[in-house]
Amino acid sequence: MRLALQVQYAICGVFDLAYNGQGEPVRMREIGARQGIPARYLEQIFQRLRRAGLVTSKRGPGGGYLLARPAAEITLRHVVEAVEGPLAEAFAGAPGREARTPYRPDFLWPALGHRVADLLEATSFEGLCAEAARASVERAEPPPPPMYFI
Repeated sequence: MRLALQVQYAICGVFDLAYNGQGEPVRMREIGARQGIPARYLEQIFQRLRRAGLVTSKRGPGGGYLLARPAAEITLRHVVEAVEGPLAEAFAGAPGREARTPYRPDFLWPALGHRVADLLEATSFEGLCAEAARASVERAEPPPPPMYFI
């Protein structure tokens, strides 16, 4: 099974917010640069994540994206379904495309969908961040504090 590129980018983007954001807004171009994803494309993906309630945005100077809830409460399943739609539909197949026969293992698809969904549901971004820290994944340097001149 291969995840769609948009799903991979969404996972990388949410991971970056969880791992590097530390509760502060992160600009899209910074996420894109760190993850090697075009910022304009990532912006489109983040609109879906925002509609799903996984991220929020802050406008203006110092603005960017933040996780909408703690990383422990956001799972891979949430991100996949925000981008692709419900997993049950992904494994159901396209109705009417192929003639159903009594010889096909059609019972397999819903069961497979449930197993994949359970695996994705069991993986939170907090857990991914802990694994990344153990694997010595580099963290972004915090931005310098703004300087004000009078």
